[in-house]
Amino acid sequence: MPRPVALITGPTSGIGAGFARRYAADGYDLALVARDTERLRGLADTLYQNHGTNSEVLTADLADADGRAAAAERLSKGVRVLVNNAGFGTSGEFWTTDPAVLQAQLDVNVTAVMHLTRAALPPMLGAGIGTVINVASVAGLLPGRGSTYSASKAWVVSFSEGLANGLSGTGVGVHALCPGFVHTEFHERAGMEKPMPEFWWLHVEDVVDDCLADVAKGKVVIIPALQYKTLTTASRLVPRNLVRLMTKTVGRGRDRT
Repeated sequence: MPRPVALITGPTSGIGAGFARRYAADGYDLALVARDTERLRGLADTLYQNHGTNSEVLTADLADADGRAAAAERLSKGVRVLVNNAGFGTSGEFWTTDPAVLQAQLDVNVTAVMHLTRAALPPMLGAGIGTVINVASVAGLLPGRGSTYSASKAWVVSFSEGLANGLSGTGVGVHALCPGFVHTEFHERAGMEKPMPEFWWLHVEDVVDDCLADVAKGKVVIIPALQYKTLTTASRLVPRNLVRLMTKTVGRGRDRT
């Protein structure tokens, strides 16, 4: 029997790499999508050596229409799992940031998620089985300091919840993973400091483990770690203006869009 395939975007580091390692260990073959061919091939070699995993390497920039089309073409051939992990934040204020950078952020964080999910669903529905994991953020559940980033992740959460309702009973599940601060390259790449104490920081392997455990339970919005479950629950119990005040105080000076 052929092994199931998981397509993962942004797998060269961080949460995406964590999902790649986990699915490889679970007996999946992979399709790996990112801009850095060398890092993709290095990951593919490592996973083959460690798990015997066969990986397709697809070099594509998801901020570009051609890159999204190439990934969508692969998905149209069928996969068991799609992990829409690619995404990025930026430093600087919204009103001083290059509009082209802001558009690229939306193209990766939102447009790519929509196009790739649309490409993946028909073969999944035809097979009666499949999983889509859209990596959002706790920032999508709270009015964060980063306006465009938080808004893009809020879109991912709402999109995933709506699709999950529509797909009920089909054998295909859609899930929104909403981690908080995770030890990855995210802040370094965005040019942002890491402002929070260690208590708030999560490890990639724990995030992936929590996510897949909740996927197995059929949860749609997945929030890893007790501290973030408590934070997001509390935010729903107090007035919205107090939540904004809290996030403004915590995020002051973080200088991010």
